[in-house]
Amino acid sequence: MSVTFTREDVRENLKGVYDPEIGVNIVDLGLVYDADVSDKGDVLVTMTLTSLGCPLGPVILQEVTNALKDLPGLGEIDVKLVWSPPWSPDMMSEDAKDELGIW
Repeated sequence: MSVTFTREDVRENLKGVYDPEIGVNIVDLGLVYDADVSDKGDVLVTMTLTSLGCPLGPVILQEVTNALKDLPGLGEIDVKLVWSPPWSPDMMSEDAKDELGIW
């Protein structure tokens, strides 16, 4: 089966995953650093969390996997959690900053 989705489709699906403490999706928060799609449909999401000790990290990581399950031709999903570069509010999209009242 051929892959019928792109990295943009992956990012769009990930916009449905919200940080439960902040209430903004993980893409607009700037937590998703990269999304690679292989020719076989395997997806590698490289992301971080707002803090090293984020208590809801496991929940967010599971939601990332759940958000991608319906992509057509999907292979393996791998979520790589990284801490470098560390997340900062500067990484948020303008929409997220507006939503949270950060200028």
